[in-house]
Amino acid sequence: MKIGILSQKASLYSTSRLKEAAKKRGHEVRVVDYARCYMNITSHRPQVLLGGEPLHFDAVIPRIGASMTFYGTAVVRQFEMMGIYSANTSQAISRSRDKLRCLQLLAREGIGLPVTSFARSPKDIDSLIEIVGGAPLVIKLLEGTQGVGVVLAETDKAAESVISAFRQLDANILVQEFIKEAGGSDLRCFVVGGKVVAAMKRQGPEGEFRSNLHRGGSATKVKLSPEERQTAVRAAKVLRLNVAGVDMLRSNHGPVVMEVNSSPGLEGIEGSTEKDVAGAIIEFLEKNAKPGKTKDRAEG
Repeated sequence: MKIGILSQKASLYSTSRLKEAAKKRGHEVRVVDYARCYMNITSHRPQVLLGGEPLHFDAVIPRIGASMTFYGTAVVRQFEMMGIYSANTSQAISRSRDKLRCLQLLAREGIGLPVTSFARSPKDIDSLIEIVGGAPLVIKLLEGTQGVGVVLAETDKAAESVISAFRQLDANILVQEFIKEAGGSDLRCFVVGGKVVAAMKRQGPEGEFRSNLHRGGSATKVKLSPEERQTAVRAAKVLRLNVAGVDMLRSNHGPVVMEVNSSPGLEGIEGSTEKDVAGAIIEFLEKNAKPGKTKDRAEG
């Protein structure tokens, strides 16, 4: 099978591991910088080109950076128009990157979430704070990633100041209840093809409520409860992601989903669990990559 890994950097751990796993299983694999690709959108003859060369694969694995979502998903969509199978569809990637839309879809399916509020007008700040039960609470920029643009407000007054400041910058924000009992830790569940193939617990450093590994957090292997495993699988399914990193907190009322990542990193999860997650992704492609099998119906 000819596999294309859509990544801006071949040297990244996740990219190199996917390439290594594909080669090990006897596939022809190429890393393609999707930011340098361009497209011929002619009817009946769609093409993706790089340096004048038309690209064609049996399957692609999108590793689309958050800042490149619009262009990256356009490239994935063009491959889909050519009948090439994508590990995650362009629509599913876009769905997961819109944090508000993601939460709305998960809530519709009854998946556990932190109490969340969203508004446009600065006049509604008091109501936003009231909905989530008052401070302490978490304020998130909708466009933030890897813990950037996430603020813990310890008092209602501090929350009002932060929300007001973000609104003056015309930033879209979510206000969420603070799950104190999580103790600065969360769970990252790696879902491939409707199964949790690996899970780790991430713990933030002393005094830090965010547990992202990019912010100095540590990771250890963790045993999931049946409810946590089921929640992770359901969250990925709702967003129609075949490959997903589902981030959850352990709350007093069960697991709550914080985020669903369509391009989850492999380094932390493989290092802490010693599981061959890259191999699981390639195995999924082997079983499912059939020409033209790229359709994704829009949700209601």
